[in-house]
Order: sequence, then structure tokens, then C-alpha cells
Amino acid sequence: MARHTPLYERHRAMGARMVEFGGFDMPLQYSGIREEHLAVRQRAGLFDISHMGRVRFGGDHTGAAVQRLVTNDLERIEPGRAMYSMMCNDQGGIIDDVVVYRGLGTALVVINAACRDKDVAWMRDHTDGGTVVDDISDQTALLALQGPGAERILGPLTDADLEKLRPFSTVDGTVAGVDVAVSRTGYTGEDGFELYVWTASQSERLWDALLEAGTPAGLLPAGLGARDTLRLEAGLRLYGQDMDEETDPFSAGLGWTVKLDKGDFIGAGALRDIKKRGPERRFAGLGLEGRAIARHGHRVCVDGRQAGAVTSGTYSFTLGHGIATAYVSPELAEPGTRLTVDIRGTTAAAEVVPLPFYRRST
Repeated sequence: MARHTPLYERHRAMGARMVEFGGFDMPLQYSGIREEHLAVRQRAGLFDISHMGRVRFGGDHTGAAVQRLVTNDLERIEPGRAMYSMMCNDQGGIIDDVVVYRGLGTALVVINAACRDKDVAWMRDHTDGGTVVDDISDQTALLALQGPGAERILGPLTDADLEKLRPFSTVDGTVAGVDVAVSRTGYTGEDGFELYVWTASQSERLWDALLEAGTPAGLLPAGLGARDTLRLEAGLRLYGQDMDEETDPFSAGLGWTVKLDKGDFIGAGALRDIKKRGPERRFAGLGLEGRAIARHGHRVCVDGRQAGAVTSGTYSFTLGHGIATAYVSPELAEPGTRLTVDIRGTTAAAEVVPLPFYRRST
């Protein structure tokens, strides 16, 4: 049976179209994916992302425990900052992609919904008795306010100094009287904030306050459909679709998250070998001609021969044509390479283009 977030009844009352994702009943869309997508690009959108897992680390060995679990270097960020990282197995395969928030003697690791049970088990199996690994997902909630208008909407509701809050930074405060951590992070390619609600039952109050404050400025509630098209335009990976335990960070174009000089961590030896010899395949962006839409699993071809497979694809509402990502051999991953995609028996022309497909103007 699918799980529910604390905002499930709000979504149903607002007429959201619900789907199962990552083991949760989640809103796919409210007014429509295109409308919600463009609202985030032009104004602001509000997402319930409480399905994402939240794991708090504590104890005397917190820093060392997290350092061993993730590929990035926690010591390079100060308390109150966050970093994106991979969590890999001994073979260098990606168990999950995570965001780690560093606190004073604590850490919060945000994981993907579908990976929650296996991730928490892995974390507990690979930490010692001096580290507390506490899955706080069910006691908390997580909202995302994204878009160029996000700061103007959130500012009057919070005591946090948003102007001083840098990207990948977080600060404790209140929003509409609700205790939260405000983080300048997101999954859309736009400026925005993720709000960690420490008491799940307060999430409805926060959701309502944000919608009331933001609706005059064009804020829309947004679902997973828009979240997916937005993240793909921004070149952001989706675990389970763009990468999995058979994929290493270097193949996925995420080698920058691997710090081999930080000391030992799980998968370090295998990743060192992969980096030395070079990955056998590379993650590439594809721009499709016209309105052709590639989907996960569609064949990528050169001269009629399969050269790879699409991992994600959609129609870009921002760019006005189809976009996709795929794994291909390194020589085919260079921008300008001409390829084709087999879309249910129809051949669509495509060209390798740099990622991200969309980058916001500052």
C-alpha cells in the first residue's frame, strides 16, 4: 500500500491528479504540467516533496561516519552548508545520490523516496555503535518553493535573512509561525528554497500560508510532472532512471562529486580505477528536432546501429523542442554529434548538446 505525505488530504481537496511514485501517492499535476512548469520558470511554484527521505546522523563519530558513506568531502563545507554527493557501493556503483547538510556535531542526509529503506539499512550496516542513524522522515515534512519570485513570496513570512542565504546554505527560523530550516536549494534549475518542517502536523499550516501569500504573485501548486520536466531541462539526474547501482559517478557525468584525496570511503578503490582508465560510456544531452519526444529505454542509433539508450526524455516547454539524456560511448558524447532516436518505430533526428539544456539568467 502506498504511503501518504502529511499533505495528502490537501492535494486531494485541491483536485490534484495523484500517482504512485517512490512508494507514495503523490500529486502528478494540479492545473496542468505545462502551466505549472512555466509558473516556476517565470514566477514561482510550490511543491510537496515530503516523500524524500530525511536521515539525521548524531553521536561522537558523525563526521567520520558520513565521510565514509559518501564520495564528496564533508570537511570542505562549514556547518550550515550543504553538498551534493553520491553514496556508492564497493564496486563504485551509485546506491543513491544525496544532499548532505552539515551541522554542529550532526548531519542531515536527504535521500530519494524509492531508496529510503535500502539506504537507511546500508547506512546502519556501515556505521559503528558511536553513530546514531535516525530516519526522521515520518515525523517531518519537506516543501519546495521554487522560481524567480520565491524570495519575494517567502521574505515577508519568515524571520530568516534570505538575502544573506547563499545557495546550498541553510538557516533555522520560522515561516508563518512554523519552525523550519530554510535551505537555498532545489531541483528545478531556478532560485528557490526547500523548507524542512520539523513537526509534520504543521505542514498544512505552512502550505496554506505560502499559497495565500504567493497566489497574488502568480504562485501555483506544482506536481511531480512539472518537477520532472524542470529538472530535466536543468540537466539534473533522476535516480533509478538516469543512474543506478550499475552506474558509476564518472559515467554519469558526476565525477566532480568524488573526492579521492579526502581519505578512505566506501567505493574509493573502485572509483580510483574507473577514473584512471576512463568510463566506458558517458551521459549525454540530446536535442531532438521538432516535437519528437523520446522516452526512457528508446534506442539511440548511429547509422542504424544501436549506440545507446535514452534514460530520460520530455518536451521542453522552455525551449520548444524535445530533449533527452542517454548513455553513449565517449566518442559519441561530444557536442555536435548527430544521432537518431528510435521512437516506437519512427526515427527522430537528434544532436548531442551540452548540459544543462537550460540555465537561468542571474
